[in-house]
Amino acid sequence: MKITLKLFATLGEYLPGDVEGNEIEVEVENDATPNDVIGRFNVPQSMVHLVLLNGIYVDKETRSKPVMQTGDALAIWPPVAGG
Repeated sequence: MKITLKLFATLGEYLPGDVEGNEIEVEVENDATPNDVIGRFNVPQSMVHLVLLNGIYVDKETRSKPVMQTGDALAIWPPVAGG
């Protein structure tokens, strides 16, 4: 199935080099989990802070369950620092 992956801020460096912007459409297994997608792009779990699936927060426990469907948008943000 195809989903859209969006990696924000510094996480954009984990997208393939030929991607413009911060998102890519990817083919994933029908039972893929958000953590499967995160692992596929080698995003360190320590850098995964906020995960949204179609704009809805996905907590850490749910990230390892196959909750995605064709056409979904998975958006990931790193921890934010600053002041």
